[in-house]
Amino acid sequence: MTAPLMPRATAVWLVENTTLTFRQIANFCELHELEIQAIADGDVSSNIMGLSPIDNGQLTLAEIQRCEADPAANLEANEMERNVKARNLKAKKVLSPSQRQDKPNAIAWIIKNYPELKDSQICKLIGTTKPTIESIRNGTHKDSAVIRAKNPVTIGLCSEADIETAVLSAQKKAEPKPAKIKKAKTAKTKPTKKEKPAKKTASKKTAIKKKP
Repeated sequence: MTAPLMPRATAVWLVENTTLTFRQIANFCELHELEIQAIADGDVSSNIMGLSPIDNGQLTLAEIQRCEADPAANLEANEMERNVKARNLKAKKVLSPSQRQDKPNAIAWIIKNYPELKDSQICKLIGTTKPTIESIRNGTHKDSAVIRAKNPVTIGLCSEADIETAVLSAQKKAEPKPAKIKKAKTAKTKPTKKEKPAKKTASKKTAIKKKP
């Protein structure tokens, strides 16, 4: 599912102009169901003007009517909107404002579900910076109060294959390397020199020359 360009403004319009359930609107706008209820009660977003997802080409009237008739159904974005999401996923260049806004939520989701991933891997997956990740880890991020873990795949920031590849890579690096068995060096014994047999010292006999 693709979150609308302006999720809260879209939620306001759907609350005011349809009989969709809070759950259906929350799922489509990727907001919390309690937030949709607060919008309906006028507690929040009272100053936000509703934005029609039909005029934006994200939903059709027939799709809204289908889900109004079946409270268990989920709204499906138009094919064109899904194609835009897929194109953004491949290019990773043009992100909608809602996608950029949801980056902290995606980081929180990865930290929660894949704590073994390094900050450098999260940077590559989400397209963020290490200081941002660190601030979300320790709760010092400026939006910490409203950050809600959200799957980056549903937002369109990365694919499931990207996450699986990163996790496998982290697991391989975490595996202890087998200890190398050092072969004991056998002391090389120098071959002992064969003892040479003692030379027989023959007593020198003085030859007596006999006179003829």
